Amino acid sequence: MADTNVNNVDQKVAQMDSEKKEQILQDFEQFKGYLSDKVSKGQKLGLDEEQLAKAAEKVAGYLAAHEEPKNSEEKLLQELWKVGDKEQQHALAHMLIRLVG
Repeated sequence: MADTNVNNVDQKVAQMDSEKKEQILQDFEQFKGYLSDKVSKGQKLGLDEEQLAKAAEKVAGYLAAHEEPKNSEEKLLQELWKVGDKEQQHALAHMLIRLVG
C-alpha cells in the first residue's frame, strides 16, 4: 500500500489545479507548510522517512522539470537539484523531509 502511494506522486502533482499549485509555490513558507502537511499525512499512512524521501524526490523532480521557481529559496533548491546526482538528490529530499518534519 505504501509503495503505491509513493508511486502515485507524479500523477497527483501533474493533476493538481494550477491555481492551487501557484498558491503553494508563491511563498516558500507556504510551500514548507504544504510539504509539512503531506509529510504528516504520509506518516499517518505508515510511510517511513525513506518512503517520504522517495516521494519528495518525485515531487522535486517534477517541479525542477515543469515549474519556474517563484522565489529565491525555490530557485536555490532547483539549482541544487539540477547539479546533484541521484544520490545527492536523494539526500536533499531527506533534508527537505527533516526541514518540515
